[in-house]
Amino acid sequence: MRLKEILSFHPFANQFSALYDIEINAIKMDSREITNGDMFVCINGFTVDGHDYIEEAIEKGAIIVVAERNVEATVPVIVVEDTVRFLAMAASCFYQYPTSKLSLIGVTGTNGKTTVTYLLENIFKQCGKKTGVIGTIQMKIGEDVYPVDNTTPDALFLQRTIREMIDQEVEQVIMEVSSHALDQGRVYGCDYNTAIFTNLTQDHLDYHDSMDDYLRAKSLLFAQLGNRYDCKAKKFAIINQDDPASKKLIRSTAQSVITYGIDRDAMVMAKSITLTSTGTTFLLCTPDGDTMINSKLIGKFNVSNMLAATAAALSNGIPLEVIKSALETIPGVNGRFELVPHSRSFSVIVDYAHTPDSLENVLTTIQELAKGKVYVVVGCGGDRDRTKRPIMAKIALRYADKAIFTSDNPRTEEPEMILHDMVNGLTPTDGHYQIIVDRRKAIHQAIHQAAKDDIILIAGKGHETYQQIGLVKYHFDDREAAKEALLLKEN
Repeated sequence: MRLKEILSFHPFANQFSALYDIEINAIKMDSREITNGDMFVCINGFTVDGHDYIEEAIEKGAIIVVAERNVEATVPVIVVEDTVRFLAMAASCFYQYPTSKLSLIGVTGTNGKTTVTYLLENIFKQCGKKTGVIGTIQMKIGEDVYPVDNTTPDALFLQRTIREMIDQEVEQVIMEVSSHALDQGRVYGCDYNTAIFTNLTQDHLDYHDSMDDYLRAKSLLFAQLGNRYDCKAKKFAIINQDDPASKKLIRSTAQSVITYGIDRDAMVMAKSITLTSTGTTFLLCTPDGDTMINSKLIGKFNVSNMLAATAAALSNGIPLEVIKSALETIPGVNGRFELVPHSRSFSVIVDYAHTPDSLENVLTTIQELAKGKVYVVVGCGGDRDRTKRPIMAKIALRYADKAIFTSDNPRTEEPEMILHDMVNGLTPTDGHYQIIVDRRKAIHQAIHQAAKDDIILIAGKGHETYQQIGLVKYHFDDREAAKEALLLKEN
């Protein structure tokens, strides 16, 4: 593509008219990926500054550089105030505005994003639509699965990937949208048809200044739905009425709002909820009618997730009978309240719960199901919000008979110091706990102690198949560790 076309969005593009005829092969933000004929956009990130790699990019074949300051280079340099914003605009143009050519749903919130995206995937697939999913666990194009590093990738990756999805005849994309991505402009250029809010609870205060700032970041998804109304391209904001943040988010959008809830009156509601150890039943009440749902998903929090998916599906014209079928046939989501199969008389559950609210949600659900004792194996991630560590520990002790505090992903922190933060301030009246730094040993200890009708929750990592210690990721899967321990116990 000619540079003139890529710069078509730039308010002062004429100043670069002498460069208009340069043919750009691709746009890159990683100097290691540069090939002949590429444009290199310098991004100043948290750990590296792209401006430091200009020379390397040119050596690899970059023929033009976009930077935020005047730099010495042997190729033309375009200076802009914000390279992140430039990258999003340029990528969207280069890949021919892909998000305007299909339906795009964004899901944001502290907890439940992954489950809602996979519920929606199942709903749209039941309608015969080819789907794309971008999220915490993985990226999917149809049935093909690809690994991802971030819950929400950067703008360049998103625009390129959605272009690929269109080329593979994907009609519906559902993606998780993190507060980091919204705050850092990673989703600039994404034209969402539907934005979903699940909930807001404490997390990421290592990044955000306060809960108000965290909410501000979330609200961007709804504000960025835009002010324009088009009967041929309707837009919707799907809001959890049960969450106190709902009022601010409703005020953040100019688009049509569909509310859902369990405890407060809403457009889409669940009534007559029955929770069991094998699933959940409830009456789904919607403007399109009511129907009983018998789902394999467990817990009140999953009822809320199903309501969010239902509201979004209805707004996209999906019939209620299709939604019912999809909700009732999805077997579960990887690493979310996932039962580890075995033949013993107690249960082992692996869940991604890594925030105070998600841990409390899972443990309260387990309490309702438990006939014996409840064990929880849990830790907290390093280089993340330290203020939630003692809160997590107290929640574990409040709802479990026995807690084992262990290492999660310590990253560059010492695991012992993370655990110290968790238990600092606990008293003997808070409950019984052990500290076992080695996560594998902690899981083995919990399973060794378990007896008939007990339930063990292994929390914090869920679907993850690694443990990050320092800057290195080592293979580790809670489910595998649990199966090892169960095998030893059975022998």
